[in-house]
Amino acid sequence: MKLTRLVPAVLAVALTAAGCSLESTDAAPAGTVKVVIGYQSKTINTVTAGTLLKAQGYLERRLQQLTDAGGAKYQVEWQDYDTGAPITAQMVAEKIDIGSMGDYPLLINGSRTQANERARTELVSITGYNPKGALNMVVVPNDSPARSLTELAGQKISASVGSAGHGTLVQALSRAGIDPAKGVEVLNQQPQVGATALESHQVSALSQFVAWPGLLVHQDKAKLLYDGAELNVPTFHGVVARRAYASEHPEVLQAFLAAQLDATEFLNENPFEAADLVAKSSGLPQEVVYLYNGPGGTSFDTTIKSSLIAAFKGNVNYLESIGDFAELDIDAFVQDGPLREAYAGRGDYDTDLTSVANPSKVTGTDPICAVPVSDPALAGEIWIDGADKPQPAANPDCLLRAVQAAKADGKTVRAVYTPDAELGTRWFADKSIWLRDGDRYLPFTTQAAADRHRTAHPGATPVAYDQAVSEIRG
Repeated sequence: MKLTRLVPAVLAVALTAAGCSLESTDAAPAGTVKVVIGYQSKTINTVTAGTLLKAQGYLERRLQQLTDAGGAKYQVEWQDYDTGAPITAQMVAEKIDIGSMGDYPLLINGSRTQANERARTELVSITGYNPKGALNMVVVPNDSPARSLTELAGQKISASVGSAGHGTLVQALSRAGIDPAKGVEVLNQQPQVGATALESHQVSALSQFVAWPGLLVHQDKAKLLYDGAELNVPTFHGVVARRAYASEHPEVLQAFLAAQLDATEFLNENPFEAADLVAKSSGLPQEVVYLYNGPGGTSFDTTIKSSLIAAFKGNVNYLESIGDFAELDIDAFVQDGPLREAYAGRGDYDTDLTSVANPSKVTGTDPICAVPVSDPALAGEIWIDGADKPQPAANPDCLLRAVQAAKADGKTVRAVYTPDAELGTRWFADKSIWLRDGDRYLPFTTQAAADRHRTAHPGATPVAYDQAVSEIRG
């Protein structure tokens, strides 16, 4: 499949390199191989190729093993950015060798780098994905009267043009019958600028990628209006490498991919500890990091699945809607050969490739309901302050009972996580919209989702979270 046009406006944003922090720009000593990694510390679905990878030193250890075996010396330079666009600009300038970003920025990266053989990149792995698209969301101020996306018609919306959050907005508005180009006014802003604009009511909504929606909701600065999972289209983050650099130093790319597998394995096996490390390194609250990096959140799986590439190709229409793009052969851009090589001795790549199950899910025995946690679509967690890790809850009713019991014992509840009853999106229980439907309590990420349920089940009635906690019975 070929992409046939290139966007100067989007790349102009990249060239500002907004939000960049460089740890070092020194040239490597003679005889030392330097690798420059571009990452996004606050885009926490790239942590296995960025924040967590860096915090654990996996790449440096892998490279040191090469040195100890008689190879060259290596120097790693980490460069932190707020979005993928400046990483692409640096790769075009041949100043970043390996970078990670979301799906829409990855397309722009592939398109923008193709003109220069030295800058040309390839997609070599996935960091994390959501099969329905829940990594991108639209939030509004807490006092907004809007109950659904259609009520944003004619309003100002903040988004980072060319980002995954903007791509989701364009698709969602189109499905809602609103012309993304004329039906709303999109302000092209960096995430933190948009967050300030939302808080000061300069815009009616903000559409962004993780972790911004969860962060703003957690901070009580916004409420969720639109869950990207409504699109039911996979969204993901991945890793690109400059082909020229990988050809000259294939051992470095292999070390990086092996290190990414190390980080992925660690996160899936130790999600709570991993969230703590990422929180400390990124400055994000651990409660927010664990929302996405915890069990039932993002699927951290490095394999490049056909469903993701199909969605990737489907994003081309969005790119063409915002400007001119250079030709990109997507099938040639996607290369899983190096990852397959790095997988050797660590598992069966093709088996993992076809798996659609989240590698990390809530497990164990629910201590309140005294039953095994068996259904990921219902399982949640309660994080009690001072506990070694969150405790599992088999279903929403058991979760509410656990919160009730903790409060009765005078314990502080730091966070409670539950999957949305309609779409399965992991969300904060106290920020969810709750309904009482017969003898069940059902959480929803958005008011629109709860309204859809009530339309299909007229007997369901709204109930506030605190009320649900106080009235739940065993």
